[in-house]
Parts: sequence; structure tokens; C-alpha cells
Amino acid sequence: MTVKRALEAELEPIEKASIDELRDLQLSRLKWSLDHAYENSPLYREKFDLAGILPDDLKSLDDLARFPLANKDDLRQFYPFGALAAPMTDVVRIHASSGTTGKPTVVGYTQSDIDVWSTVMARSIRAAGGRRDDLIHVSYGYGLFTGGLGAHFGVEKLGATVIPMSGGQTEKQVQLINDFKPSIIMVTPTYCLNIADAFEAAGLDPRQSSLKVGIFGAEPWTESMRENIETRFDFDAVDIYGLSEVIGPGVAQECIETKDGLTLWEDHFYPEIIDSETGEVLPDGQAGELVLTSLTKQASPVIRYRTRDLTRLLPGTARPMRRMAKVTGRNDDMMIVRGVNVFPSQIEEKVLAQALLSPHYQIELTRAGNLDDLTVHVELKPTAGSDSPSADVSAALAHDIKAHIGVTAEVIVHGEGGVPRSQGKAQRVIDSR
Repeated sequence: MTVKRALEAELEPIEKASIDELRDLQLSRLKWSLDHAYENSPLYREKFDLAGILPDDLKSLDDLARFPLANKDDLRQFYPFGALAAPMTDVVRIHASSGTTGKPTVVGYTQSDIDVWSTVMARSIRAAGGRRDDLIHVSYGYGLFTGGLGAHFGVEKLGATVIPMSGGQTEKQVQLINDFKPSIIMVTPTYCLNIADAFEAAGLDPRQSSLKVGIFGAEPWTESMRENIETRFDFDAVDIYGLSEVIGPGVAQECIETKDGLTLWEDHFYPEIIDSETGEVLPDGQAGELVLTSLTKQASPVIRYRTRDLTRLLPGTARPMRRMAKVTGRNDDMMIVRGVNVFPSQIEEKVLAQALLSPHYQIELTRAGNLDDLTVHVELKPTAGSDSPSADVSAALAHDIKAHIGVTAEVIVHGEGGVPRSQGKAQRVIDSR
């Protein structure tokens, strides 16, 4: 049996279904989800009533565009448990967002929700190349954050062996990877860079580790970052996507055989792309904001939830389901500096293009009088040497940012360790305006 046939034999039937079969399933599940949300969640009953629309008004998938959009603020209005669509006696777990910009958004899970989440996570890990005989090192944080436990249950559902390391204790991460020899790591891309630094600080070559695949999520990362990580570790770096309000990680996964965008698990999550300003639904292939509707969630359904993530929908390749292009930014991450729209991912591309700079960076925004100032803190690579011309590197990066992004930036070059490290999601922007 060839490798391709072995993979196909392991796929779930829905991963091989025709587009017509998938759309029929989506319509049936969407009708259920709208009815369930309206009947059981005060949030969606209120929104539907205000919009003058009922679940029975949905006759086709295109009719979903007639229903109101929802966002994080809608969920916060019902904090903590007012938006639940299942009685608390049926809720077996609670997760929540970090709440760094206000009250956290709270998500409940019934046992059925946990089973669905475990299934899509197992499917995602398998799509990334994971198999039952793998040891999988989980460096996502455990707790209210969905990353660690989502990955953990997915590994167990797949039948592989999970190493529940969580985040932090970077030197111990290196020790366990070196001793236990896992083949897959699940981690944020920025923390993976910290682990690579720790390998080298211990006199070890990360390229000689047992790791063959890295499954990276929880923060946007660019193709340049992928190339940097793959070069440092000599493994395949693939993208996983999700958010706590929708279910957690496992909404979409990049397939290792193509590495051409993330396959959306459309049997559980229905995607749309909208114009962020007008709310108009855009055709597949056009860039905009991703909106997701859950098709099978019980405790915390989401109907037309605005993710704020910028991407586009593409035809399926490795699977019949549609793909989403890699998310490299969010519309609420956009910085406006002296009238210029700037995304952190644009700065990252320019940092990584500088041969003497490490991938660690941080953006600082300040205001002098009525004018905004942008400062980019970067680090020299350890191999750059202490006699490297920092002024030349600073000038080159500042020039690239001005020429390609259109904003003037002060670039401060630090030595190794000069940019703060992250134990999970990186804090790329410090806005002190």
C-alpha cells in the first residue's frame, strides 16, 4: 500500500465526501444550529428578534447572510454565563479568553462539545502528519486558555502519546525533548523560537532533535517566520487555526502534504468572508474578515461570529473542504501611524529579511504632542558578533520599513536577549499613546 493510499484509508468519510454531500450536511446542521441558538440562548434570541428574522427564514446556505453578525462585545454583555444555550447541569467545562481588553469571553462545553472538539483536533493532528505511534509534546498553556487542553484531548483521541508540558520552563522543555524524543511539538511560533534559543544555549543543535513536525497556532505568523523556524529545526512547520469563542484550536488545519493554507473543517464550522466596513459577504478568493458559524455546538453556539482575522477562502486541495489563506493579521491589530495603516506582520517580514537580525522583535507606539512615533526593537543574532555594525543594520531596516510600508520608524538594535521573550502568545505591540 502506498503512503497516499494509507493516508486516504485513515480519513473520515466526510473528508472524502463530494461538495454536494458536504453542502447538504451543512444546510441540515445550520438549520439545527440557528434553531438551537434562538430557542436556548438569550443572546441570539435578542439579536434575531431585533433583526426581524427567524431560523425558519433560512432556506439555503446563502440565506445565512440575512442573519445578524455577532462579535466579542455581544458575548461580554451576557458575562459570565448568560449567553449559554445549555443548562449549567449539562456543561462539563468552561474556558475563557484572556480578557486583556475587558471582561473575558466565556465559553461552555457539553460532553458532546468536548467530543466534537477532540475529533476535530485529532483530525487536525492527523492532517499535520500525526499518527498513533507518535509522541507529541504540547507546549501550549493549560488552563482557561483553550490551546493546551484542546491539543491534549486531540492527541489522546488520535491514540498518540501526549507529553503535557505546557508553557514555560524553557530549559526543561529542551531536556524533555532531548530525553523523550517526541516527533511532533504543538506550540506558538514565538515560543518555539525561545525553545530553539534554549537548545543552542545548552550547546545542542535544534536541527538534530527528534522533532519532525511543528503544529503552530494561537498567533499570526508569516511565511518568513515559517522558513526561519523550519531552517532552525529542520522540520515541517504547519499552521493550526481556532479561537476560544468558536471552540478553540481545531477549526482549520494546514495539511502537511500541501502546506498551502488551512483546510476548514466545514462539517462543523461554516465560513464566510465579509468586508469589515460594510459587513457585505465577499466571494471566495477575495480578502476580508473571516466570519464563522458553528454547526454542531450545544453550550456556546456562535452565529456569524466576527473573528477579526483577515484571510480569504480558497478551493480545497488536500481535502474537498475549502481552505483559508494563512492569517497574518487582524483588523483590530492594525496600527494607524501618522495616517498610515500598519500591521505587525508587515514589520515582521522586514525584520526577518535582515540577515543579521534574529526573529525576536517588539513594536512600541508613543506620541509626542499630536504626532505618533513608531519604534521597532530588534536583536542581533548571536552569530552576528559584537563588532557587527548596529547602526548600519538599524538604518537598513528603517529604510525598508519606510520604502515598503510607508511609515518612518526608529529602529533600536539590542544584543541577544534584549527583546522581551514570551512564554505563550507574543506581545508584539506596546501602545503607550
